[in-house]
Amino acid sequence: MRGAATAANLRAMSPALVLAGGICALVVGMGVGRFAYTPLLPSLQQAAGMGVHAAGLLASINYVGYLAGALGAAALPREWPRVMLFRGALLVSIGATALMAVAPDPRLWAASRLIAGVASAAVLILSSEIVVRVLQRHGRPALVGVHFAGVGLGIALTGVVTALVGDRFGWAGGWIVLAALSLALAPLCWKWVVAPETNKSEAAAKAAAMPTAWVPLISLAIAYFCEGAGYVVTGTFLVAIVKAMPALADIAPWFWVAVGLAGAPSAVIWSWIGARIGLLAALVLAHLVQAGGIVMPVLSDAPAIVLISALLFGGTLIGITALVVAYAGRMANAGRMIGALTASFGFGQIIGPIVAGILAEGGRGFTLPLILAAATVAIGGVLLGAGAALGQSSLLKAPR
Repeated sequence: MRGAATAANLRAMSPALVLAGGICALVVGMGVGRFAYTPLLPSLQQAAGMGVHAAGLLASINYVGYLAGALGAAALPREWPRVMLFRGALLVSIGATALMAVAPDPRLWAASRLIAGVASAAVLILSSEIVVRVLQRHGRPALVGVHFAGVGLGIALTGVVTALVGDRFGWAGGWIVLAALSLALAPLCWKWVVAPETNKSEAAAKAAAMPTAWVPLISLAIAYFCEGAGYVVTGTFLVAIVKAMPALADIAPWFWVAVGLAGAPSAVIWSWIGARIGLLAALVLAHLVQAGGIVMPVLSDAPAIVLISALLFGGTLIGITALVVAYAGRMANAGRMIGALTASFGFGQIIGPIVAGILAEGGRGFTLPLILAAATVAIGGVLLGAGAALGQSSLLKAPR
């Protein structure tokens, strides 16, 4: 029996199973727990009579929770059990999703979004830390991009559920279905996301793997702040923006599906690009591509243009996060680095929906918010490039 248990533990720690569990975790904690709000927002606005400003404020409450979760995860003592905390955060995320279906009450929704924000950050950071450790132990760190496919798959899932269930079962139907699907995936996350013990020699090797390059790291934190403040406008209001386009209103949720499908392989693609031109250089390029995608609906509401916009946005959103985690994962104390950078991102995404909601309120539309969002993301990319050049970081070169 003991030998069988040991064999089971070894299988649970294999890269393939840990990656599968990590993907499921991000489907639940990020794709559903964090991003289901976007496709379901129009039905919530209709049910509660919310304007754009109130919708943006509700989104920002979620991001306040996300920031709190990121700071908490970054400050966790090293000896605390990551796997148990990850499992608890996953269950809290599912509970917060179900809470959204209880009543059309903005106060209840605010509480739910706050809790979901804390849980989604914890799921992202803890699962990423566990997956990175396992992949490093097996000599496969480049596979970390596969882990982030879960975010894109989760986003696509929320769009499909909204398109198929939303009109038929009302504002609460989508939340109920997504909570049930998340609960069904939870056992796979529990079974497969298992961290190996790190012995002293492994810890010493990890600590010496890459010295901290502070100038690029600080510029990365600023750029990630800009990314948070800029991406979140499209990330919160995309479906609402498309619903305001008469020719596309009936198929608006499917553009969110396109975001998710583009995002699913994007982490792998951008990790591959980063391996050839350097992680920071790839991040600069991804910022500029995303800025172009964000601003495209301002230029035209033609279906092809809006679809390309969704694909460029989705194809960079998750890729940027994967590159940032890959950068932090190569440093000593990866969990704290990931948490600190996620906190910087979190500050930005709290501000974005509030400003966008104020600017778009009263029928003014999203032209100005989208232009400002695209400019913010582009500025972040430029600052990142300047910081990397000043710091003469080795990550501008393709890693071996």
